[in-house]
Amino acid sequence: MTKKYQEIWNNCLEIIKDNLPDVTFNTWFKPIIPEKLEGSVLTINVPSQFFYEFLEEHYIDLLKKVIKKELGVNAKLKYSIVIDNSNFTNSKVLYPGNNGANLSNPNINVPLRNKNAINPDILPGIKKVQVKSNLNNNYSFENFVLGKCNNIAVAAGKMIGSSPGNNPYNPIYIWGKSGMGKTHLAQAIGIEIKENFGEKKIVLYVPARRFEMQFTNAARKNTRNDFLHFYQMIDVLIVDDVHEFAGKPGTQDTFFHIFNHLHQAGKQLILTADRSPAEIKGLEDRLISRFKWALTTELSAPEFETRIAILNKKAEKEGIEISDSIIKYIAENITGSIRELEGALISLLAHATLVKEDITFEFAKSKIDKLAKKPKKEITIKHIQKVVCDFYNISLEALQSKNRKREIVQTRQIAMFFAKKFTKFSLSTIGAEIGGKNHATVLYADKVIKDQISYDKTLRAQVEDIEKRIETYK
Repeated sequence: MTKKYQEIWNNCLEIIKDNLPDVTFNTWFKPIIPEKLEGSVLTINVPSQFFYEFLEEHYIDLLKKVIKKELGVNAKLKYSIVIDNSNFTNSKVLYPGNNGANLSNPNINVPLRNKNAINPDILPGIKKVQVKSNLNNNYSFENFVLGKCNNIAVAAGKMIGSSPGNNPYNPIYIWGKSGMGKTHLAQAIGIEIKENFGEKKIVLYVPARRFEMQFTNAARKNTRNDFLHFYQMIDVLIVDDVHEFAGKPGTQDTFFHIFNHLHQAGKQLILTADRSPAEIKGLEDRLISRFKWALTTELSAPEFETRIAILNKKAEKEGIEISDSIIKYIAENITGSIRELEGALISLLAHATLVKEDITFEFAKSKIDKLAKKPKKEITIKHIQKVVCDFYNISLEALQSKNRKREIVQTRQIAMFFAKKFTKFSLSTIGAEIGGKNHATVLYADKVIKDQISYDKTLRAQVEDIEKRIETYK
């Protein structure tokens, strides 16, 4: 009667247990689960890639002996490794252990981990990883409008798309205000690489905030090694909004090591941010210096001709029939970001649909005039700090200092209170920008000011006055 794979593995464990201390056995062998037996090939499931590497490096000889004893001279062993990558894909990631090395032949040894190697592809049997790229196919170069505002970045992006990692633009750092097309361009590069190289290149797009969440989860679950190993296998890593790393030293340290590993291995790094590297406060100098290695290219507001092209492209994609005169009028009056341009066109279509009117020039003009008259001014942390400092006649240097005088502390807290209220920045970013504080300080400041204005009429009046100044300050 043929032995079942559970029985075979249990027999192996009995021998292994006799040859190792209990603590070692419980740590490295007890968690292993046998999965299947196909002929003389036994597949075992181990908790992580790090786990697999440790077994290969320290216990491969012992494994050879016990598998050979149970399955004979043609015994083969394969590993199934599951990385906790729920943020990337729901499917199980499989790594075929030693690619079916014949354990009976001493000349065919399972390769050990090369401590000097920086390329994870040298690990036995790892040819590719099933990773969901998180790319949006709508963000392709085909749908990206070229203009003077972005031609350098696009040209560099296309070169990267044809030769990722092996080009003068590794890393590339794309920055600009919100709505200028940074995410679209970064993903377009990733899509181009996928089209050119298919499964030969592992491409991953991840927003910085999600990266931070994944790192926090890994630290909490004590799976930081798995987290690092996963990212070190990526061929093309696209990280969106790296300014979100400000004020988060643990995340910065981890990303620093991943950045170094991938860069030294010739892997492609594509980064985006809302400001240049030197302008990101709360970021470690060593990480800023790495970002400065990059081709740093800014995406600025599109000029008139590009705005026309963007509107025509959007109208075509949405199936909107709209006259050239209306397109021109929108382009003349909506001069901010690409997002504002496209939003104006969609808003126009929505109004026309709801009231069941044709999109005439007069109709379009009335709607666009309303949008253009009240352009939404972006309120920045810098703007808030200036207004608050001016109101209390305190210098920005004092606000940014570690001074603990009551009036300065309160001014700093009020600035944090308004930054939390008026901006979409994370608490860590707000704290980093205002005095180099952490997110807990910002939360505390917000609570203190809210509590005080509930009973202090004088402070409430001051806060109301400051709020008006913030909204109307030019």
